[in-house]
Amino acid sequence: TAANIDLSWIGTDAHALLSAAVEAPCTVVNDADAAGIAEVAFGEVSGLPGVTLVLTFGTGIGSALVADGVLVPNFELGHLELDGFTSIERHTAAKVIEREGITLAEWASRVARYIGHLEKILNPDRFVLGGSISKAADSYLPFPGVTVPVVPARLRNNAGIIGAARLAAEALDPASANSAP
Repeated sequence: TAANIDLSWIGTDAHALLSAAVEAPCTVVNDADAAGIAEVAFGEVSGLPGVTLVLTFGTGIGSALVADGVLVPNFELGHLELDGFTSIERHTAAKVIEREGITLAEWASRVARYIGHLEKILNPDRFVLGGSISKAADSYLPFPGVTVPVVPARLRNNAGIIGAARLAAEALDPASANSAP
């Protein structure tokens, strides 16, 4: 269901394939889940109770649900139907700014509608926005009509890389789970 993956990869056991190819253990993780892991360990969600929805905006929309510091893996929300769009990420991913020639304000209005919808159905304690658009958060936050706090990812667009590195380090040495990046 990923926006940027060749259909031939859907259903592939990437873990087994990559481990066999490099003849070593591998860790495979969804990029939004990796961002959520990083934000829990070192970012905006570190030490916070409750439910956080980490959304990554780029070529698509990634999502990671974190409940009391624990990731709920593979929590995909980019393909929800909203406002007549059968896959909302086609309407709200960061890439639509360039593709459709819309302003950041127009994009933010679309995202506010999407986040407002997620707020109603999931009732999270907070939203954390990451991905390529996170560095411009001062230009589009706060979102009108959204009552739950919405903050940019502390680790910005690096959260996915940091989360993947943390998982790899933990796989090699579980004691490394307490180390900063």
